[in-house]
This record gives sequence, structure tokens and C-alpha cells, in this order.
Amino acid sequence: MDKEYDYVVLGTGLKECILSGLLSTNGYSVLHMDKNSYYGGESASLNLNDLYNKFKGESKAPAELKLGSSRDYSVDLCPKLLMACGNLVKTLLSTKVTRYLEFKSVTGSFVYKQGKIHKVPASGGDAWRSSLLGMMEKYRFKTFLDFVIQYNHEETKTWPNKMDCKKVTMEEVYKYYKLGENIQEFVGHAVCLYLDESYKKMPAHETLERAKLYANSVARYGNSPYIYPVWGLGGLPEGFSRLCAVHGGIYMLNKPIHKLHYKDGKITGVESTDENGKNATARAKNGVLADPTYFIKDGKPGAEIKQEGQVARWICILDHPIPNTNNADSCQIIIPSTQLKRMSDIYISCVSYCHNVAAKGHYVAMISAQVKATNEAEAKKELKEAYTLLGKTKAEFFSINPVYKSTLKDDGKLFITDSYDATTHWETTCREVLAMFKRMTGKEVDLSISPDKLGEDE
Repeated sequence: MDKEYDYVVLGTGLKECILSGLLSTNGYSVLHMDKNSYYGGESASLNLNDLYNKFKGESKAPAELKLGSSRDYSVDLCPKLLMACGNLVKTLLSTKVTRYLEFKSVTGSFVYKQGKIHKVPASGGDAWRSSLLGMMEKYRFKTFLDFVIQYNHEETKTWPNKMDCKKVTMEEVYKYYKLGENIQEFVGHAVCLYLDESYKKMPAHETLERAKLYANSVARYGNSPYIYPVWGLGGLPEGFSRLCAVHGGIYMLNKPIHKLHYKDGKITGVESTDENGKNATARAKNGVLADPTYFIKDGKPGAEIKQEGQVARWICILDHPIPNTNNADSCQIIIPSTQLKRMSDIYISCVSYCHNVAAKGHYVAMISAQVKATNEAEAKKELKEAYTLLGKTKAEFFSINPVYKSTLKDDGKLFITDSYDATTHWETTCREVLAMFKRMTGKEVDLSISPDKLGEDE
């Protein structure tokens, strides 16, 4: 440990593990440490007994609930689905981490409108069958979708009415296709996965690329654009950890961090305890990457990070599918902020025993959202509309998690990832990871590989 590395990484959450894997495969030497004795950090997966111990201080689930064996559960603390053609899948493929994982498609993608759940239309057939759309809306949306699928900014003949979509706003594109607020709502929030309405004032190109990604991802599996690892997300950080180790990275769990060393305003090393129980310093030539929990002192954020709101997460174990989802064994439901007059969307994810994350006949649903409240009772009130969609629950686990962001500039060489957001997909997280890699190394991650290779032998 008492030597120099290109990078020292603190924390084994998925973001940190992806980055250590990318760093090692690009030829950098990496020391990856975690103060915990397990992988995953805030994105860990827990069995049923560990879940009860974490949230309720109990050693195991009450027998009368008949939840099944603890080892049959792998409950994600921060569940997120993967877009089938998205950047995380491309990252998994380009690094060959897929050799350690198995995926299964997620059955449904839904959006909430006026108290009801509707399938998100992503094809011409979906549009004609959708209860979300009136007759004229069906035609207009299909016309818009046909444009999105063939859109290519490099070919001006695909531009709408000769409009350069890197210059005109999405608001103008909506207007050209005569798409009303109803269509704009589910396109922006459930298809393009924007967190608020600000995207409408931005150049349309990014939104069109997101819509195209969604449509292409749906086309791969037919029901929804999402896939999910069998046995849960816990395999992802472990897979990237293996990748890092194969390329010379060193991993150390259960390592307390005593001190960060600086010189001339730049971080130079991390002091911990070596295998002999003595203090030792790992020197960091190019920088240190860490998750925000390493800068919380006595329950309060240090100068390196600041809190920007909080996310409530409500884990519910069910013995039935979420009602009105066509008995889907897995799904995502997005409740747009505009439906409930909120500042941000509410997300519901559901996976089940079909993904080997729960006992036979059981489902694990998660409600997550940014909330104003800092106490459980008030936060639950903010999420009550989402909760009523789930039907009867067998067990519940609730938490409110502060969202931290770094206050530092990159010239100090200390890079801190953001806390996980409320979304139930990896797209925002993956954009952060790719941007962080470039900030740390000055290099772009090569994502030229086709997602069609998922499932092929490596």
C-alpha cells in the first residue's frame, strides 16, 4: 500500500467501480479502497436479513410475513434499470464486463396520467393502440416518431422543415409537428427522461437523440427499452472490480481513511492502515476519486461537498404485480412532475423473482423522488399518489437520503462523485461517469461498440 499509484479510488459504489475499471483498462495503476467490508456502498444489494438489519435493526424478517428465504433476496438500495442501447450497456460491452453478468428484459415501461397508468408508446403500432392519445394525437405522434427514427444531423435531408436541430429549440420542433402538452409531457419525461421542463428551451438535437435511443432500445426487446441483471445490480460493481483487478488494480476492503495529504493545494495521497496494522500512505500521482460519504463529518457535510436537497426511497415487497401493468413481472412507471404539480418527477421501479431478486411469487417495488420534507411522515405524504399505485404491500423500508455534490475545482485533483439521484434508470448516472473520466484523464471513453453484441460470447 505504501507506494505510488496513478489514482487512488475511495468507495466501491457503481460509479467508482466503473471509473476504476475504465482507468485500469486505459493503462493507469489504481488502488481501490473502501471503508466498508462489502462492495457497493450506497448502491449495494442486500439479502432480506441484511435489509431488516439496516432499516429496522432486526436480525431477520418476522416469520408471520412469510416472505421466504433471506438468501432468495437481492434488494438494491438504489435500483436503476439499464437502457438496452444506452451508454452503460456499451461500457459493459467495451470493457467485457458482460462476461460476468446475465441480463433479462424488463417487461413494461409506463407513464402516469390523471390517476391511471399507461404504456409509453414507442412505435407506430403503440401509438395507434395507446389510450394516452386521441385520434389526431395518434397521427401526429406517429409522424413525429417516424422523423425521430430516421433523424441524422449529418444528413440535412432528415432535418424537419430544413431546421438545424442544433440551433432551434425543442419547443420549435414540437410546434412544427403540432404536438400538444399531452404528448410533450410523456415524450420529455417518460421517453427522453428529462427531470424538468427546461429542455424545451434548449437545442432540439439532444432531445431527438434521446428519443431515438429509447425507440431503438424498445426495438431490441419489443416491450420496454430496459434490461436488468439477473440477481440484481450487485453484480455490476463486482464485475468492474474484477475488470480492474485483471488489469493490475489493487482492492482493499474494510480500510479506514485516516487522512488526506495535500501539497500546494493538490491532493497527493491517502493515509490508511496497512496489512500490519500500521499507518501507511498511498501516494496518488494523478489524483484521488471518492464518493461523498468520505467527507461527512459528525453527520454534516465537510467543505468539500454541499447538500442539494434529498431523495426519498420507499422499498416495498409485494406478493403480486403492480396493478394495471398487465401483470408485468418488472416495469418502470414515471409520474411526470406536471401531473402532480411537483418540481420533479416521481419514479417507480419493480423487479421480481423472475430476475432472481426475491422469493418465488414476490416482487420488489421502489418509489423514489426528490422531496422537500426531511422527516418520514411528511415525505410519505409527498409520495402517496405513487404508493397507492402499488396495491397491498407485505413489507416496507423507507429512507431519506441527502444529495451531495462536490464544491471543488479539478485543479486540486480530488474528484468527488455526486450522490445517486432519484431516477430509476442509469442514463443520468452514466453521463456523469463519462464526464468524470474525461475530467480525470482528458480522454473520451470509446463507446463505438454496438449494443447488439450483448449476449454474445466474449
